[in-house]
Amino acid sequence: MNAIAPGTSRRALLKGGAAAGGGLLLGMFLPGLARVAVAQDAGGPSGSGGPGTAAAGFAPNAYIRIDPAGAVTLIMPDTESGQGIWTSTAMLLAEELEVGMDQVKLQAAPPDNKLYASPLLGEQATGGSASTRADWIPLRKAGAAARTMLIQAAAQRWSVDPATCQASKAMVTHAESGRSLSYGELADEAGRQPVPKDVKLKDPATFRLIGTPQKRLDTPAKVNGTAVFGIDMKLPGLKIGTVSASPVRGGRLVSINEAAARSVPGVQDVVRLDDAYAVIGDHMWAAKMGLQAAAPVWDDGPNAGVSSASLTQALDAASRGDGVVAKQKGDPASAIKSAAKSIDVVYELPFLSHAPMEPINTTIHVRPDGADLWVGTQVPVRALMAVAHETGLPPEKIQVHNQIMGGAFGRRLDVDSITQAARIARHLDYPVKLIWTREEDIQHDLFRPFYYDRISAGLDAGGNIVGWTHKVTGSSVMARWAPPGMKEGGRLDPDAVEGAAETPYDLPAHRVEYVRAEPQGLTTAWWRGVGPTHNVFVVESVMDELASAAGKDPVSFRRGLLGHNPRALAVLDLAVSKSGWNQSLPHGRGRGVALQFAFGSYVAAVLDAEVAADGTVRIHRADVAVDCGPVVNPDTIRAQLEGGLIFGLTMALYSEITLSNGRVDQSNFHDYRMMRINEAPVVEVHVVDNPAGSIGGIGETGTAIAAPALANAIFAASGRRLRRIPFATGQLASA
Repeated sequence: MNAIAPGTSRRALLKGGAAAGGGLLLGMFLPGLARVAVAQDAGGPSGSGGPGTAAAGFAPNAYIRIDPAGAVTLIMPDTESGQGIWTSTAMLLAEELEVGMDQVKLQAAPPDNKLYASPLLGEQATGGSASTRADWIPLRKAGAAARTMLIQAAAQRWSVDPATCQASKAMVTHAESGRSLSYGELADEAGRQPVPKDVKLKDPATFRLIGTPQKRLDTPAKVNGTAVFGIDMKLPGLKIGTVSASPVRGGRLVSINEAAARSVPGVQDVVRLDDAYAVIGDHMWAAKMGLQAAAPVWDDGPNAGVSSASLTQALDAASRGDGVVAKQKGDPASAIKSAAKSIDVVYELPFLSHAPMEPINTTIHVRPDGADLWVGTQVPVRALMAVAHETGLPPEKIQVHNQIMGGAFGRRLDVDSITQAARIARHLDYPVKLIWTREEDIQHDLFRPFYYDRISAGLDAGGNIVGWTHKVTGSSVMARWAPPGMKEGGRLDPDAVEGAAETPYDLPAHRVEYVRAEPQGLTTAWWRGVGPTHNVFVVESVMDELASAAGKDPVSFRRGLLGHNPRALAVLDLAVSKSGWNQSLPHGRGRGVALQFAFGSYVAAVLDAEVAADGTVRIHRADVAVDCGPVVNPDTIRAQLEGGLIFGLTMALYSEITLSNGRVDQSNFHDYRMMRINEAPVVEVHVVDNPAGSIGGIGETGTAIAAPALANAIFAASGRRLRRIPFATGQLASA
């Protein structure tokens, strides 16, 4: 897809809307809708485009195109990384447009914040479990507006009242006369109709697609091998390269044996940077062997002494200072001081790597007159600007071809690897595909922050909570990635306290503070839910600790705090009822419960886990209940909760990034291991369809709920309370 030409006026855009190659082209606006002129392109899911510059005040974030042949194209503002968003988004459009899913083609949107910025994220980005929430109303309005215009065109041709016409299956019919016309036949005329300012969305009771299970549109290509991921790119004259960067962040490259690297058969080039070097060959093996032969010598720089112990000590010290207040209700300190029982505990959560199955890769061709970038990215505009910054090329001379991704989990919300690729490609006169090895991918990741939390809480004589204080200490991803998102004069990261400042519970006295503490020698990043993946673990674990101290059942204890929150109470009761909570279990097994409100959705989980004498944990079953408001594709909800739960359980049992002498200790799946198939529990997902509720996100909810439910199940099974992730076997082995 070609971009809108720089300097195009709003008038020209509006005039061109009906004439962009024929057919109806509709741009989606927030809050309104208007047509725009965009050159047509036959590209598929790997379609590309340049940045473009729209006229002032013109900021659509998605497009519908219907060509004279009747093909419906959705130019997708959201990126597909296995989460199924292209299918769910297409369902929103197809529902209101009255077409079948088999009639919708998808095309990746070009990078342009003015056209495709997410209303929830503020820029063209896919993350934060925000895509469906952001698209829920605008895409349906876009489909409804297009449908209205098609009906108006048909009614005009037939000289009948539009109210007597109906749209269905990409056809407009006039029942009284028996006439019908296809969308393709009406496309040109529809493009000349006025865009309705207000459109009536369908009554949910009449939905045909929304709320029903739909097969994913990206599955066939992934099954038959025709899907093109970034790592699959093939181009004429393409060479393959791999990279080694300083093992200590901030270090510098002193020397390499370039002659030895070049002597490896198949090696074509060696590119040296100040903090890294790349070897390019005819194939990956040549590049990898050349990389090893180069025998680099590094100057580790100022971070050579950093270790996990030093980082933890720094967090502990920071946590003893005052933080910025994120929540203040009542006087919890006084209430705790006079409580009948109290707890004062510390919870720790480690740095985490993303480790997607498709490692970091970037294909790029830099020329004197422009550049092309083929990459899977969650932030296409940032990717484009990274290339522009490193090459000095104007943005309009750079084309970004966004690819589907083999996992992202937030890693591809950053463009450090694209910046590095552009620095390397400047020295080459041919296209190069740079692939990070698994070791490079893990050891040079941008990590989920290490959190160090101090929590105090008190109970009265009746076992009721009287006060709760929670101090979160850790790095701020928001401050680096999106500084405008910070609050309290830039001191409060709202993500770092999500799930802590606002819980599902009615706490009589509640204080939450945040202490920002950046780690030496590391950069932190988004990781399939940052704040909630640690805060829900802390809050729900402490909730269980208090229930135990009060001598109450963990479920009953929570119910007593949810009278004001019927949606939270409903998912809790649903998960508990499906789990057989009150049924007995064999010795060494226990059930744990957790509840959360995060990413706009309510989720409860009950896990059945067994702890063996040697400390080995086996998870038998998980029951997860979710209320995310209106259900778009129930299959996607189930898949995301199942996958997210496994991701979160993997974190809880095995995941930890540690450092020694400034270097990341872990390097591959042997020491940063994944949960294996035989370890995965039976997972039952119970979806509450709540059409009247506000719509919530799904992608990260399963990850956040996993660890606390497992920790509480381990406590029920063994009597051991684990306050540090991962749950190492050594913490659980019998004495």
